[in-house]
Amino acid sequence: MSTERQEAVLLPHQQDKDHLLDLYRKMFLIRRFEERAAEAYTQGKIGGFLHLAIGEEAANVGTIVALRDDDDVFTHYRSHGHALARGMDPGAVMAELFGKTTGVSRGRGGSMHLASLEHHFWGGYAIVGGHIPLAVGMALAHQYRGLDRVVLCIFGDGAVNTGAFHEALNMAGVWKLPVVFAVSNNLYGMGTAIERSSAVTEVYKRAAAYNMPGRRINGNDVLQVEAAVRDAVERARAGEGPSLLELVTYRFRGHSMADAELYRSKEEVEQYKARDPIVAFRRRLEEQGVADAGALSAIEKEVEDTVEAAVRFAEESPEPDPGTIFDYIYVNP
Repeated sequence: MSTERQEAVLLPHQQDKDHLLDLYRKMFLIRRFEERAAEAYTQGKIGGFLHLAIGEEAANVGTIVALRDDDDVFTHYRSHGHALARGMDPGAVMAELFGKTTGVSRGRGGSMHLASLEHHFWGGYAIVGGHIPLAVGMALAHQYRGLDRVVLCIFGDGAVNTGAFHEALNMAGVWKLPVVFAVSNNLYGMGTAIERSSAVTEVYKRAAAYNMPGRRINGNDVLQVEAAVRDAVERARAGEGPSLLELVTYRFRGHSMADAELYRSKEEVEQYKARDPIVAFRRRLEEQGVADAGALSAIEKEVEDTVEAAVRFAEESPEPDPGTIFDYIYVNP
């Protein structure tokens, strides 16, 4: 699939060294966190479902860093990377995967339902496309109250043929709501290739039906993703309405840990692994003199220590008390 701006360049407003290294740190953190989560799952320490986004780190980080702290995020169940990029504590996120009381959702949500009031992170949602109208509702509330906050709504290509997608985008377009729709198009909805499920495989073109701009972005280039999302966020904040961004990326692992991956070849996966967004960004940082190999290796060591500490924290945290099973069903006014 073609994506716009294939050439990898450092954009003028992103030359700040600390910012670039922070992008790399976040991407590497997400990768190592999910790799360790996969190990814990195979050891029986994580139950239920586990949906990894290994290979999609550039899209994860680029979308989130373009926001203000008081902007809001709605995302789908492949959400570990978004939560970590948003600044949620790795130990608390890992503890949630382990189902412990110290988790971000007190062990009640698990991998698919991360949420944090502090971070304006309103959950990973298990119902495909079900969160898109919720994001539009929050954007309507911001507009109604005269706030300049923006809502970022992230979902996969598997959600774009649901009724919720069409109804929500239409409402956002009619009312010019401050919401940015970001489609992480990893080319497969579960085990179904997008060309088998969608008559229009270039998702960004659907924006025209709702009178909003649509763009297709190289989702494996964190700088291109950040720039595109930042432009769309600024547009929404200025009262110019929503946008639809298609971030073309690829997941190296299956749909979930239970996926036998019979729908794609090993050769295809290896071809995409050769374009690993983390490896490519590391190379760019070195080639353009932002950091040398030693500095980047130091970041990686720091991340390794952080992830190992997160696993220990999750392992040592207490299980929820069965007597609290009915707590937190309703929120007190």
